[in-house]
Amino acid sequence: MSGRPLLELRGIDKSFGPVQVLRDVAFSAHPGEVTALVGDNGAGKSTLVKCISGIHPTDAGEFLFNGEPVTISSPRDAAALGIEIVYQDLALCENLDIVQNMFLGREKRNGIVLDEATMEQMAAETLAGLSVRSVTSLRQHVSSLSGGQRQTVAIAKAVLWNNRLVILDEPTAALGVAQTAQVLELVRRLADNGLAVVLISHNMNDVFAISDRIAALYLGQMVAQVRTTEITHAQVVELITSGRSGGFGLAAEPAPGGTDNGLWPADVSTGGVR
Repeated sequence: MSGRPLLELRGIDKSFGPVQVLRDVAFSAHPGEVTALVGDNGAGKSTLVKCISGIHPTDAGEFLFNGEPVTISSPRDAAALGIEIVYQDLALCENLDIVQNMFLGREKRNGIVLDEATMEQMAAETLAGLSVRSVTSLRQHVSSLSGGQRQTVAIAKAVLWNNRLVILDEPTAALGVAQTAQVLELVRRLADNGLAVVLISHNMNDVFAISDRIAALYLGQMVAQVRTTEITHAQVVELITSGRSGGFGLAAEPAPGGTDNGLWPADVSTGGVR
């Protein structure tokens, strides 16, 4: 595990008209680690990811990538840095096969014709590098694949282009027990191969099974980002639902005349934000 984050966000604000969706958000993702991004519906997870991907411009704050300040103003900027997002709908074409989906929009050519042999070889090498055994033929149409196999193809597509940060939006949603286990094993393998992985999930069992760190959003604020071993299941649920739990998260409302309504000091020492 690396001490320096691959991606670091500081003081991110984002509003849509009068509604402030993100407020002074700090977040980091480390190479070789899975960081679980958790929060209730409306906490700001999707907006934060869209800011990282360049879909939404931020109102304030800074991005650092590999320790250097960067500007991400479009999805093209994010892709150039090596940031790939696998959305919940997967964005796969059911009428195309696995190879065609993995190279969609980035096809290899040999003169004026598609270089099918090179694409098939690269796809096979990518799946083999991830130890994927659930796909029997690279020429299967996506329409014939199970939910777990489709998720596998989407993840393999994300790492095909030497990306360094992969963000997965609810990759096990609507999957059965066996398929969920396969996808989680693949996600863990991405981090073990040195990538920084951000996992968005509502499933606490999945979060605790494979994550190295947990970042909790509550009403647009990052109330904690801690190592998974330093927090309990119950504490994470409390952070998601109320923004505080013991020494983590937002401080209690001050008594009349009080001045501080920031985070608990204990949370700052474990990676929280003020």
